Amino acid sequence: MTTSLDANQYAPREIRKYEAIYGRHFVSPGGEACARDCVARLALGKGDSVLDVGSGLGGSAFLMAREYGARVHGIDLSANMVALAVAKCREEKLEDLVRFTCGDCLDLAASQIYQAIYSRDVILHIEDKLRLFETLRQALVPGGRLLFTDYCRGEGSASEEFESYVAERGYHLYSLAGYHKCLRKAGFVDIVSEDWTAQFITIHRQELDQLPAAGLSADDEAELRQGWQKKIARAERGEQRWGCFTARRDQLAT
Repeated sequence: MTTSLDANQYAPREIRKYEAIYGRHFVSPGGEACARDCVARLALGKGDSVLDVGSGLGGSAFLMAREYGARVHGIDLSANMVALAVAKCREEKLEDLVRFTCGDCLDLAASQIYQAIYSRDVILHIEDKLRLFETLRQALVPGGRLLFTDYCRGEGSASEEFESYVAERGYHLYSLAGYHKCLRKAGFVDIVSEDWTAQFITIHRQELDQLPAAGLSADDEAELRQGWQKKIARAERGEQRWGCFTARRDQLAT
């Protein structure tokens, strides 16, 4: 499966750049440290079945398998990401607990399979979020937990620069309140929406400080530095937010 993401944002060279700044096996803000914090919120037990939506290079899946004994299915639309994740899984010797498939999570046909669903900064790529959440809810066992982080937009009007950035990336951004409303409409309960924008700014400033040691070329370092500075500026203006969301499928759900 070849997508526009594989030719652009997730081309092999771009993936290497992301991994250089986010850390080995990771392509999302905060790298392993942030993944640990997020995974801990799922309260996983040994043998729990977990779906990792937009699993990237597999860092979170490996963490859940190695440290919690979870059985993880990672799904990603990027063939480049999946190929690298499969190779990394072999290197980590976790094939018995972790598997990766290339596909569209909107086409998931699973019903009451997973104890938990996890996703990091992926849902921004998906336009039909209600359909996605309905699909994910159906895939969870009754009482199953959902956790995801995602880029969000502020509540007020946005600048032309921000809207151009969103359009160029092909993002579909909701506000934090918009996500909360959509999750409720999809049938989730115990929904908690947290504004992590302050952490987003702190993380990106730390990553900027670490850039010189990332081993990138001068051009790649300059490109990432500019991109990170723009993200920080958008977040400080309140146009770009970062949210962490948790929810649950009702115990009595059918």
